Amino acid sequence: MAIQRFSDWLETAQGQYVLGWELAKLDNLLADIFGFNAVQIGFPQVDFLRANRMPFRFYCCDHAGVAVKSDPHHLPFATNSLDLVVLPHVLEFDANPHQILREVDRVLVPEGSAVVVGFNPFSLWGLRRLLAGKRGEAPWQGRYISVPRLRDWFALLGHETRAGAFGCYVPPVQQEKWLTRWHFMEAAGDRWWPIAGGVYVVQALKRQQGMRLITPKWKDRMARAKALALMPQKPLTQRNEKIGDAQ
Repeated sequence: MAIQRFSDWLETAQGQYVLGWELAKLDNLLADIFGFNAVQIGFPQVDFLRANRMPFRFYCCDHAGVAVKSDPHHLPFATNSLDLVVLPHVLEFDANPHQILREVDRVLVPEGSAVVVGFNPFSLWGLRRLLAGKRGEAPWQGRYISVPRLRDWFALLGHETRAGAFGCYVPPVQQEKWLTRWHFMEAAGDRWWPIAGGVYVVQALKRQQGMRLITPKWKDRMARAKALALMPQKPLTQRNEKIGDAQ
């Protein structure tokens, strides 16, 4: 499974280099996003929400060991119920990223934030992926999504992309000593080729045209946040029986 192989890769020197940059950027970004309910979809073994100060934080993925086990294509959260959704490397390892984004749009409140972390195809890391081909090991088997394309997808959903950053300009070498020797490229990359970093973080805000946002009373909002209802999903066997009956 691509996600599991990617999780194992995060334990390597190369993966730790990428993960360190991502966590540093997300710590700065998420600390200033406020609300009541925040969800991280995928990779529960890494706490990407650690710097966020929302009172209710959930981890959602399709395997056991998390607070909410669910298919990311059909999130079991009420419409307009979440203030923040974080997607760390989820879209590029999924066959239907558009459906995931549609679900994110549904569950976000107006002015809620979606934060995406991904690999940049227009970088040395993107070139390494092309050389590896479809049969490459993690993380090269993913389908990298460029920031312009991601912005187009968010725009179709009515989201406005705002904060963002590129990083990891060091060539995708495997050994820690070479990662250290090439570290001078971080400062050079930010200055000379800022859009060619191997990894990016993008924030998008959910907008609703023609609607004036009225801030609810804090006590009422807190009560609704505590009562966040999970929409029950029927077992797979029952759904298969219904499909069979329909046929």
